[in-house]
Amino acid sequence: MAREFYMNDKAPIVETAKGKLRGFHYDGVDHFYGIRYAKAKRFQMPEPVKAWEGVKDAGSYGMICPVLSEPMPTGEVMTPHRFWPSSEHCQYLNVWTTKCDPAAKKPVMFWIHGGGYAAGSSIEQVCYDGFNLAKLDDVVVVSVNHRLNAFGYLDMSDFGEKYKNSVNVGMADLVEALRWVRDNIAAFGGDPENVTIFGQSGGGGKVTVLGQIPEAEGLFHKMIVMSGVIPAGDFNSDCSAKELVLEILSNLRIDEKDVEKLEKVPVPQFIWAVNQAVIKFRKEGKRVGWTPKPNDYYVCDPLEGDFTGFSKKIPTIVGTVISEFGFPKDYGVRAELSKEDRVRFVKEYYGEEGGEKILEAFRKVYPNTNEVYATDLETMFIPATVDYVKKKAAEAEAPVYNYMFAKVFDVYQGRSAWHCSDIPYFFHNAELIPLCHQKNYEFLDRVMSASFVNFARTGNPNADGLPEWKPCKEGSMQTMVFDDTCYVVENMQDELLPLVKEYKPPFHFEPSIAADDDEESGNAWVF
Repeated sequence: MAREFYMNDKAPIVETAKGKLRGFHYDGVDHFYGIRYAKAKRFQMPEPVKAWEGVKDAGSYGMICPVLSEPMPTGEVMTPHRFWPSSEHCQYLNVWTTKCDPAAKKPVMFWIHGGGYAAGSSIEQVCYDGFNLAKLDDVVVVSVNHRLNAFGYLDMSDFGEKYKNSVNVGMADLVEALRWVRDNIAAFGGDPENVTIFGQSGGGGKVTVLGQIPEAEGLFHKMIVMSGVIPAGDFNSDCSAKELVLEILSNLRIDEKDVEKLEKVPVPQFIWAVNQAVIKFRKEGKRVGWTPKPNDYYVCDPLEGDFTGFSKKIPTIVGTVISEFGFPKDYGVRAELSKEDRVRFVKEYYGEEGGEKILEAFRKVYPNTNEVYATDLETMFIPATVDYVKKKAAEAEAPVYNYMFAKVFDVYQGRSAWHCSDIPYFFHNAELIPLCHQKNYEFLDRVMSASFVNFARTGNPNADGLPEWKPCKEGSMQTMVFDDTCYVVENMQDELLPLVKEYKPPFHFEPSIAADDDEESGNAWVF
């Protein structure tokens, strides 16, 4: 049966605070793409858009932020992506809703994409589409683009008062987008008093940062951090902010006294100059990263300082996946090994002593998982996540929930859940991703999305088909394990994680995106 579509005189038209928008209707859902929520000059804070006459079209996605180096697509079977034209003027958002009625007061789920603070977009993964959450779960979904990398996080504060917050303008874009939601989402059927911000990887990191920005207080009411508690310092630069800017200026033959000319350098030349600076510092053994920095606008990383008072009052879900960037030792045919060979495999990886200890601890908390996947355990996201959850659970006035996505996929002869592999299920979009069509995919798609939607609706993630999911308390970290069979474990990382940190070979994540002249252009697409 044909699904209803119209973008004609029946098309949905919404009156926002600044003017009218025309979207399109498809299969029970009204779509509004490419809504401009702010404008900004380079390195400057965003400002609200001006009012307009007539009706603006909202049928096309807006521009995304430029990246510093185009990616070389890898692992598309595991994480399918979409690409789109870019512009530094990228303050656009998208809305999916079933009812443009101010009386509807549906929960609002505000999605912040991943890609660290350097890359990504609101549509860069196929599974970011908000259609199913809107139609099947009766929520209003918003996804947002904002400034990234040097456009959003270049620290120019040494060069004048006008640049005092240039290092945080990417976050300021998100605050402005949340203000737009507060002022306009009721017209789309959403409840501005019930907004949940959720994001994965860099998007999850931005959720934690928004909780530390006083100007964001009152603009959201629940937080979901997916694989996004990023260890302090992982994205920091080893060079000073001033020497980075001076090197960029030098590459463009701009004198320091004429620093304002950097605002008008065409985007391709600006990106070239930034990348040349990155390459130079890399050769000197210095890393260049993009990240927010504490100042009068952004209080601090809560693991290095204190949670803000308003953040402590916000119900929070924080989770990870079993492997993240664990990168297995060898795909091979691990799942088919005999028990003896599995034990030998793990001990070869961790050493005899470490392997024996890790196997014992792994079997306790992952009783349904082939122990060969103990070699996939990671130490980039999980340790900081555990610290974040324990600290917030001990200090917060609102509940804090924790999850672990532990599914093993039948791909490459068996691969345990990697960074991003949980997103399709939480978005109720497993049907869109061919790889997800495996054992129990409909069950996981239903219960995982329901947990997020119920949390967005009420602050409680419990859902039909799941065991009771209790909030974490001081001394009791309750973890919902999402797998073919879901279960809850108390303090699951207390024994296992220290062992993995002790015995696992180190992994170093390089957030900067720039290729040396002698290398093929681009960077592996891993998020």
